[in-house]
Amino acid sequence: MSKIKFEFVNNKGHLLAGLLEIPPKPIIIAHYALFAHCFTCGKDIAAASRISRALAAQGIAVLRFDFTGLGNSDGDFSNTNFSSNVQDLLSAAEALKQQYQAPKLLIGHSLGGAAVLSAAHQIESVKAIATIGAPATAKHVEHLFEVESNKIAQQGEALVGIGGRQFLIKQQMLEDIDKYNSTDQIAKLDAALVVFHSPIDTIVSIDQAAEIYQSAKHPKSFISLDNADHLLSKAADAEYVGKTLAAWASRYLGIDSVDQPSRWAQKPALELGEVLVTELDKKFLRGLFSDNHPLMADEPLKSGGTNLGPTPYDLLLMSLGACTSMTLRMYANHKQLALDDIKVTLEHERDHAEDCEGCNDKIERITRKITLTGDLSDDQRQRLLEIADKCPVHRTLESDPQIVTRLVEP
Repeated sequence: MSKIKFEFVNNKGHLLAGLLEIPPKPIIIAHYALFAHCFTCGKDIAAASRISRALAAQGIAVLRFDFTGLGNSDGDFSNTNFSSNVQDLLSAAEALKQQYQAPKLLIGHSLGGAAVLSAAHQIESVKAIATIGAPATAKHVEHLFEVESNKIAQQGEALVGIGGRQFLIKQQMLEDIDKYNSTDQIAKLDAALVVFHSPIDTIVSIDQAAEIYQSAKHPKSFISLDNADHLLSKAADAEYVGKTLAAWASRYLGIDSVDQPSRWAQKPALELGEVLVTELDKKFLRGLFSDNHPLMADEPLKSGGTNLGPTPYDLLLMSLGACTSMTLRMYANHKQLALDDIKVTLEHERDHAEDCEGCNDKIERITRKITLTGDLSDDQRQRLLEIADKCPVHRTLESDPQIVTRLVEP
């Protein structure tokens, strides 16, 4: 599996640290999910990592992050509460939307489950929700502070032992949790729900799972985790949740590509230099294959696509940019130029012809901007600019190539 470092700023201006677990090649991302960890845990807890890997293996990329003040995220944990956790989830969903695609699946473990149930109403993209060992309401966790409750009430704060570590808990956290004592938000969910829970969970009783299930409207499902503990410390239990969740979610995520990994893994029989384009949905999502590499093409959300890949014109510009950069590097290496780095930025435009006033003729224009970093003379830079125009893809685009189309029987 591959992990991508994912950082974003929450509504309080804190930088939160996350990891985006993505599918291994040749599996392509079909959906994005957002994972909320258990109370005082973190993104790197074994259960979160194992579930994310299992989902990624089925084509679902998963963002897991540390809530404010935990793990590698900025902020002071003692100043956080359940409400701030919900806000962190909303910030994470927005960041995922801006950088990749809005999450369609929300997953919450323990108190993280209660958080996703509260946040789901404010994330329009959500089609499915999963809770794992979760309480029906945030107020359920107040039992963790019972030993020090009097001290917190008298002094406004106290150190509380949770999971073998000490955390400073302030009165404001208890007051905030007290606001979340209703399951009304569960009944209003506009998404499919699955509840994972172990009947022998000693941290969050199975009764809490029953309350979540009874409060929710259909479609809803319950999956027993049999002999699993609360933290899913056994690898087999976490992997079971991930695989089962991927299969369950495939009904509700909109694109029929949670079962796509098997299709991607079946390498098409293509000759060198031959490519294949297949349909992955009945709109714009397309599978792109060369003899060794799978990709995807799509259209942005505003155009009715699912934004799971670059557009056809993006791919065209990438092709020209890649060829330009490769050609410049080959020339620089051959001439032993002190060229440290090459950046090529491209843009495609359609403009009305200036000498065709009032007509509908348009001129296609590709603007290519090249940044050359290194100890180069002006003459060397100018020569490199000339070499850019000699890249093979550039020459092909300017040669007005013939495109021959033939119908082939399936």
